[in-house]
Amino acid sequence: MPRLAGVILAFVVLFMPAPSQGAPDSELWAYWEANDAASTVTVNHGPWDQFLIKYVFQRDDGINRLAYGNVLFYDRDALDKYIVSLAAVTVTKLNRDEQMAYWFNLYNALTVQVILDAYPVSTIRDIDISPGLFSDGPWGAALIEVEGRALSLDDIEHRILRPIWKDPRIHYAVSCAALGCPNIGTAAFQADKLEEYLDFSARAYINNPRAVRVESGALILSSLYKWYADDFGGGDEALLRHLTAYADPALAATLSATTTISGYEYDWGLNDVAPSIKDRLTKRGS
Repeated sequence: MPRLAGVILAFVVLFMPAPSQGAPDSELWAYWEANDAASTVTVNHGPWDQFLIKYVFQRDDGINRLAYGNVLFYDRDALDKYIVSLAAVTVTKLNRDEQMAYWFNLYNALTVQVILDAYPVSTIRDIDISPGLFSDGPWGAALIEVEGRALSLDDIEHRILRPIWKDPRIHYAVSCAALGCPNIGTAAFQADKLEEYLDFSARAYINNPRAVRVESGALILSSLYKWYADDFGGGDEALLRHLTAYADPALAATLSATTTISGYEYDWGLNDVAPSIKDRLTKRGS
């Protein structure tokens, strides 16, 4: 028995995941750098736009929620067909803005599709379809093939969006479907409005207590800023400058007088909602 116990212990130690070191690194997948600056081709994100208009609800706490349990079968079918249509796009022939909008919408649509496949769940982290014995969540699983290449959510975010665009606002555009993460939008991203959408998304998150708040003089931030510290300039001073740039006047004044970050936190609860009768009537009339 002692020998067997030793073998089991060795197996556990060998395959036990290393302590979390934060989010995946930004590592360029060079193939996806290709683009056509002169291209006038546009991608139709209408079906995704209509899905979001119908099922995303804004709440007084500033957190957008999606009515996963209320998605009708024909809307689910339309979502699936939209994702299939994106898989058929030759992304490397698009201009940069069309590409960015494409990746944002694909990432968010795939996230919703994954949740609907597993629903009901209390958190996206329970959908353990990523490869590996100790997988956590769906982010590492190949979910779609584009231009003959299998892609995961991690590939889209960490091997395409982050290394190609190097824009910290990317983190406000991709939604992990958690209460602590930036909002899933009420409309699809469009190439001709990217700057407007990105700035709006940054302000909506930064000016919400789940991202930035002060308690008894202590500054508490979303763990997003810890996981991706390098993307926000690397270091507290650069991060505070970033936050201040998008903060409302009162919050900006508080941040300008702050030099120390006291802690980080994140709510992984699913951004789910059961819409009220009033919600349904409002959506129907919009």
